[in-house]
Amino acid sequence: MCRLFGLSGAPRRTSATFWLLCAPDSLSAQSHRDPDGAGLGYFAADGTPRVYKAPIAAYEDRCFAEEAMDAESTTFIAHVRFASVGGLEDRNTHPFEQDGRLFAHNGVVEGMDLLDDHLGPDLDLVKGDTDSERVFALITRETRAHGGDVGAGITSAVRWIAANLPLYALNLILVTPDDLWALRYPDTHELYFLKRHPTSHDLQHCGTHGRIRVHSTDLAMAPALVIASEPMDEDPNWRLLKPGDLIHAAPDLTITHHLILPDPPTHMLTLTDLRPEAAASQKAGVR
Repeated sequence: MCRLFGLSGAPRRTSATFWLLCAPDSLSAQSHRDPDGAGLGYFAADGTPRVYKAPIAAYEDRCFAEEAMDAESTTFIAHVRFASVGGLEDRNTHPFEQDGRLFAHNGVVEGMDLLDDHLGPDLDLVKGDTDSERVFALITRETRAHGGDVGAGITSAVRWIAANLPLYALNLILVTPDDLWALRYPDTHELYFLKRHPTSHDLQHCGTHGRIRVHSTDLAMAPALVIASEPMDEDPNWRLLKPGDLIHAAPDLTITHHLILPDPPTHMLTLTDLRPEAAASQKAGVR
């Protein structure tokens, strides 16, 4: 399945190094376990989004994802994709940018014709073919409708999706230059958070499946919030987000939780309900 990673070191800008694929897993068995895309997003000092991504469709793209990428930002987002909808193209590779915000998603949402109709003219926000970018467009539309309140926009959008669309999983991370939001819904896939306290050790995280590794010396003595699809080190403080829980890290790193989806989706899908390629994407990389 896709791998999500989010980091907030607010209120300070932080230097960090990312590897979106790392040995040994990314160098072995290059077949169905190969990811379909990888991307990193963060913000320049003036708040301009920076996105570097590539579909993993050629050797050169693999080199991009395996090489160290240095970045400086208050918030970061990273994603390794296993495609369920949309071909191997840059426009279908996470993270996506809309209204100066960055977004990545793990899961499957169906009923795209209904969602497209619901989006109406806001479908112009969508440049690719994925369900993920359409979900983001609805969040963007609802955030505008709520006067720029991102938390309210996420809540309104995902409640509509949960009530109206067939849904397998909707784990997401959304970041601005100063804030981070993450949602796990329902309980299909895991999504963890770590409130990292200042220590004498560098921030050094690596997923157990050999994807998304991050290192930061700046966060050795500073707090941070880390969001990930799996615990990425032996820290005992990793916690699993509850289904329907929207976590928010504010610009001062105040962390809040809101249970915005207490009930299962109206049209809950199982793995056997999915198209073969979508089902494979939800199992890929899990051993």
